Amino acid sequence: MSEPSQEELLQVRVKLLEDFEFYAAHCVKIRTKAGTIAPLILNSVQKRFILRILAQWQATGRVRFINLKARQQGFSTVISAFGYWWLSQRPAQKGLVMAHESESTTTLFDMYQRVHDNVPEWVRPKTKFSSRTELVFKDLDTGIRVATAGGRGIARGETLTFQHLSEVAFWPTAFALANFNGLTQAVPNTDNTFLFIESTANGMTGLFKETWDKAVSGENEFEPFFSAWFETPEYRMPAPADFKRTPDELQVVKIAEQAGFELDNEQLQWRRKKIGNTSHELFQQEYPATPEEAFLSTGRPVFNPAQLHELLEKAKAKQPFARMAVDNGSVNENSRGELTLYHEHDPKETYTIGADVGMGIRNGDPSVAQVLDSNLRQVAVWRGLIQPDAFATVLNTLGYWYNTAMIGVERNNHGLLTCVRLGRDLAYPNTYTEVTEGALDDKDTINIGLYTTERTKPLVIDKLRAALRENTIELNDPVTLREMLTFVVTDSGKMEADGAAHDDCVMALAIANHIHEGKWTPVNVTDEYYAEAV
Repeated sequence: MSEPSQEELLQVRVKLLEDFEFYAAHCVKIRTKAGTIAPLILNSVQKRFILRILAQWQATGRVRFINLKARQQGFSTVISAFGYWWLSQRPAQKGLVMAHESESTTTLFDMYQRVHDNVPEWVRPKTKFSSRTELVFKDLDTGIRVATAGGRGIARGETLTFQHLSEVAFWPTAFALANFNGLTQAVPNTDNTFLFIESTANGMTGLFKETWDKAVSGENEFEPFFSAWFETPEYRMPAPADFKRTPDELQVVKIAEQAGFELDNEQLQWRRKKIGNTSHELFQQEYPATPEEAFLSTGRPVFNPAQLHELLEKAKAKQPFARMAVDNGSVNENSRGELTLYHEHDPKETYTIGADVGMGIRNGDPSVAQVLDSNLRQVAVWRGLIQPDAFATVLNTLGYWYNTAMIGVERNNHGLLTCVRLGRDLAYPNTYTEVTEGALDDKDTINIGLYTTERTKPLVIDKLRAALRENTIELNDPVTLREMLTFVVTDSGKMEADGAAHDDCVMALAIANHIHEGKWTPVNVTDEYYAEAV
């Protein structure tokens, strides 16, 4: 066999420079799950991910991805290989890898070092500096270093062209946001820059969950990428001949079919055994079939998560009827208004409004008003940052617009100001009041609004939970449903939002449901019905 010509060698070199998958198969060596060192042949999940990367890169000139993954699907490996491929062949680049703990940081850097040590000598760049945390290429003036999340000032003032932020959901809470903001700002908005965020889920709140949600809704620059456990072919185990699929497993099969995968009994047997080793909830968090499964609350959920996920899918598919602004005593259509309508206003309807009062603009705590009609349909939601006294004016306008609706306001803390202004200063005629009986010679005390305590709050919430369970209430608002997913019973027995999540929509809805006079179903009065009644 003759030696390749210079032209053929040049063609190969160009292909190695431009084709990552070709480079990975011929130049990258990894440690396999079997404990061997072998070339990186991309699995199906990795191939799908790389195709998405290339599509975004071609469309925008840069790469910004957030990955929600099942465990051990090879994302850290393929991102590390991609990073080495880019950095080791181009001048004046600077890369950073950050993990949640020192052991993971070391593991990620070992991947880079292993690739560097095993890459063919004729494509390996000369090393200027090498340590346990940094690798610098001499002639290219390019380098990659690793760090562990925690502390302040990481990468502050630097310009980075490649970043891999690993297991962000597990970064130390005290420094996570500051580190994340500093790191993402260190990557310029120029072509040929790369920013990867990847993690398994860790609860319903936190930096990773918030960034993921914004990516899904298109509010940030990241493209979301989710990979289900059943995309990994080796997740299987021999199934017995009499294997019978459970209703839960049939639901997973249906989910997989919708994603384009057909599950066999060996995959379901592997899933069944994994759940048996831990729990159904932990399996879903580490090996999710959908993004919703991955994000579990740290407390016990108050409302049925499966039911809420189903309602959330329906709500996301249903467009709001209109967006309105409540200003100067009137309600007018406005695409940026705080009032979202899910049903058209009916001048003949009877409405009920429940309100939760936030702390105002300075504290970033929203106030919420939930509107239910006589059939317990969620017809509208007002949500915005506003001072408690000004919120009373909004409620006054909403109440009159909704046919002088009954308004119930939680009067705890700053809600007291809203109640006083609504009932005394604005003299709104249909407010919910609580009557406290006095002693023999004392007068009864009448208080505007609803005062919730550790004793009364569970009663109000349980009433909403029953309405949801019995399907007597119609919910249409995605924000409300997401808050209900993060509303939990803590270890101390309190019902509240999980972690940094909000519960303003939940409390406003619970109040509206509590003061509602009962679902009303019209009777079709036929001649036969009338004769029977007489």
